[in-house]
Amino acid sequence: MIINRLEYCNFRNLKSKCIHPCGGMNIITGDNGQGKTNLLECIWMFNGVKSFRGSKDRELVAFGESSAWAELGFFAEDREQYARLEFKNGKREAFLNEIKKPAPSHLMGKLTSVIFSPVHLSLVKDGPGVRRKFTDSAICQVKPKYSVYLARYNRILNQRNALLKELSAYSDPYTAIEVWNRELAENGAVIISERIKYLARLSDTACEYHSGISDNKEKLEIIYKKKYTSETTVSEISHELSEQLNQSLKEDLQLKYTTKGPHRDDMDIYINGKSARQYASQGQQRSAVLSMKLAEATLADQITGTRPVILLDDVMSELDNVRKSFLLNELKEKQVFITCCDEASVSALARGKVFTVKSGDVSEK
Repeated sequence: MIINRLEYCNFRNLKSKCIHPCGGMNIITGDNGQGKTNLLECIWMFNGVKSFRGSKDRELVAFGESSAWAELGFFAEDREQYARLEFKNGKREAFLNEIKKPAPSHLMGKLTSVIFSPVHLSLVKDGPGVRRKFTDSAICQVKPKYSVYLARYNRILNQRNALLKELSAYSDPYTAIEVWNRELAENGAVIISERIKYLARLSDTACEYHSGISDNKEKLEIIYKKKYTSETTVSEISHELSEQLNQSLKEDLQLKYTTKGPHRDDMDIYINGKSARQYASQGQQRSAVLSMKLAEATLADQITGTRPVILLDDVMSELDNVRKSFLLNELKEKQVFITCCDEASVSALARGKVFTVKSGDVSEK
């Protein structure tokens, strides 16, 4: 996928404009608060998902305006295509090639992008829930059926947890909860299996990127905290998970929630064999997350055949010159948008386009 035109009106603070990015590196410079991230957010919304900033649709309309719209001209599936988003009355409507879609989510798979922003540093810094969400979201993008298993698992989990609050009155709680254990194990095994396979590929690919970013001085590893391998069958995982659920029932009854299953899993991120969360510097943590996001984009291309647009927000800060040069010049055959405050940060750019944002007005240098 290559974006060749982006036009917008009343989106955030951005002044109405039509810009034409190049198919390679696009740098967006400007002081803080001028609208650089808003431009990336505008592109991101064409994924058909929510804003990566957690904003509601009505918050995307410029202050004092009743509506906003954005249009994207892009090349995908061997042809030129066109998409449009309209924001009005707190709702968003999506159009693809002038045909209105039932919901914005129907753009998923048609327009794809991967975003890195400072909030994603939580992948290293925060708890396991953030890393599970990253993994599950990435898999859903390349295997839509995975979302079905995920939704089913969460529904069964909620039902089992609700039952745990009532089972103290049962004379035989094991029999009462047996059916939920079986269904939870069956769906949970699929989730665990897919996570193991995906993270194994992500680790290998992210390691390559991180090696380039660090000038071969650092090795990145991502390990799913399970003893299974990519060769372990879903049936084997299901059997073991079922046993774990049965064995933990006494504890679950006391705590009133399910203590075993993929909803409790985590992954470890290591740099040169040490925990990135405990020992890595800010720059190293940023490089690790960036490598993971670039790997996510590469896997999406390998698995689906669709090359995502890469959106990198405020990625240059806390990176040394070697890491900056790698980002600017080594992400070949990819369309990239990078925001930064300091124009000096892009002095090493060999080729591409540079845009400047001032008070919401975007101009090409």
